[in-house]
Amino acid sequence: MESLSIKIINRSANPLPAYATNGSSGMDLRADLGEPITLQPLERTLIPTGLFIELPEGYEAQVRPRSGLAIKQGLTCLNSPGTVDADYRGEIKIILVNLSNETQVIQPSDRVAQMVIQKVEHATLVEVTEIAETHRGEGGFGHTGKQ
Repeated sequence: MESLSIKIINRSANPLPAYATNGSSGMDLRADLGEPITLQPLERTLIPTGLFIELPEGYEAQVRPRSGLAIKQGLTCLNSPGTVDADYRGEIKIILVNLSNETQVIQPSDRVAQMVIQKVEHATLVEVTEIAETHRGEGGFGHTGKQ
């Protein structure tokens, strides 16, 4: 598998994000906290990671929820997937929300999200007065039904 080099500054005490297995798509991002944060049901907060990256032009980093955290604790990322643009140089932060009915605690160094690096294509929009018809047409939002 081809590898892309990305410059990273780590101002946290956590190890650098890494792929857990050879087949992993995402690298876990850890909370850079001085003390635990408590989230009440439906409460959201911004979790710092202490990470700053320099992506090559033509790439983005997508910040996504961790499935285990979602199913076990009801914690997920808002604005998902969150996009880190190639020209952004600020700290990567995670918008976490507690969708459970119980108080949840995020500990320092907890794995709170995953980061996936993706190639991005820029498109040129061409304004027209008509677009091609399809069988589906304007059907959307459940138009194809349940199977």
